[in-house]
Amino acid sequence: MWATITRPFAWLMVQLYELTGSYGLAVIFFALVVNLILTPFMAKSKKAMMRTTRLQPEMQEIQRRHEGNPQKLNQEMQKLYQEAGANPMSGCLWSLISFPILIALYSVVRQPLTRMMFVASDFVTRLQDFFVSQGLYTVPERVNAYFEIELAKLSHEHWGLIQSGLTDLDPHFIDVDFSFLGLNLGDQPRWNFFMNTDWSDTSVWLPALGLFLIPFLSAFLSWLSMKVSNAANPTQDAQAQASMKSMNLVMPLTSIWICFIMPAAMGIYWIANSVFGMIRDVVLTKIYKKQLDKEDEERRARRSAREKEIEAKRQETERLRAEGKTEKNVNTSKKKIQANEKQKSDERKAAAEKAERAARRERLGIKEAEKPASQVGNRRYARGRAYVPDRFTNPEGAEEATLAAAAASEFEDAIDDSVEEEALPAAGTVEAAEDEK
Repeated sequence: MWATITRPFAWLMVQLYELTGSYGLAVIFFALVVNLILTPFMAKSKKAMMRTTRLQPEMQEIQRRHEGNPQKLNQEMQKLYQEAGANPMSGCLWSLISFPILIALYSVVRQPLTRMMFVASDFVTRLQDFFVSQGLYTVPERVNAYFEIELAKLSHEHWGLIQSGLTDLDPHFIDVDFSFLGLNLGDQPRWNFFMNTDWSDTSVWLPALGLFLIPFLSAFLSWLSMKVSNAANPTQDAQAQASMKSMNLVMPLTSIWICFIMPAAMGIYWIANSVFGMIRDVVLTKIYKKQLDKEDEERRARRSAREKEIEAKRQETERLRAEGKTEKNVNTSKKKIQANEKQKSDERKAAAEKAERAARRERLGIKEAEKPASQVGNRRYARGRAYVPDRFTNPEGAEEATLAAAAASEFEDAIDDSVEEEALPAAGTVEAAEDEK
């Protein structure tokens, strides 16, 4: 089953190697082809991530407004996602596609005979026995995961000997040269090469140094790639920022370890993949920024039009109610009608008492304290200390107004005691009520 999965990748590697004549270039072009194939999926993921990032200010406002009410919070979040056409999960799923491809490539690199060329297993055994008989290869005592790479390298070095001394060659068997820029991409980088190398011979220590640098170059480009991606999708959530910071550190360190335990060809693939990924990320960010700016403008326009429509309907209803032209719902129960009438009566009494208190305070020279727009009841900052009513309809001045509101409310009390005093009836009102009784 796994051989069937890796066959398309193996075929691509063989075609690229025969086209370029270089194993290193074949790996680099393999990374390019994979990135081109994944671009439509990664573009969808990129757009979803950018769209979700842009919704963070509104999401935080919803969280502040409905703190302590998870049901309402979820409803408002779903409404926001639906309105903006965002799906927070779609940004993560497509990014996982690259991992199976990485595993498949590792299988092709690790087993160039059976997984890349798809030669028969008995031919691999014959080839190993042939090199043993020629004194060119010794079967290791422990299992060697990369013994096929050793056989492929020996085959390249003694290709003429194989053709003359080994009959019935497998038709899929080809001569593969692992060298690239003076390095053997079938070898593993050694972290302690400097302890036992011949520093007098550049042909020995220079390739070893080159292999040693591959994991660190891979880690640096991996870190840089994530840095570029995060710069294009900044997050304001502290927990998300901490998680992203940890990932930016863990992933490059992990890539160093992986590149030291795998053939150098995997490090070359990782380097090329990071470079192509950064280019793709920059291009997609530039494209989707313009698209999302236009979408946000249209969404704000729709929201503003809807708010104006609701306000116009409310004002029309108030006007008709004041003129007594509103129609009563015949299906409304008598109990509900009585409750509505009682509520209206209470509101009228409260308004009259408030007007009377305001007049009395004006006569006494008592000035009313200015109430912030965020006040609900006696809670002065129920909607947040940095609340700005027109933050969505007037986004240009929202940031400056938000900072000003936050600064003005920084040292103010959260409870408005005057509201509690106003909730009590005035002494004259109580006496008048007693006289009426």
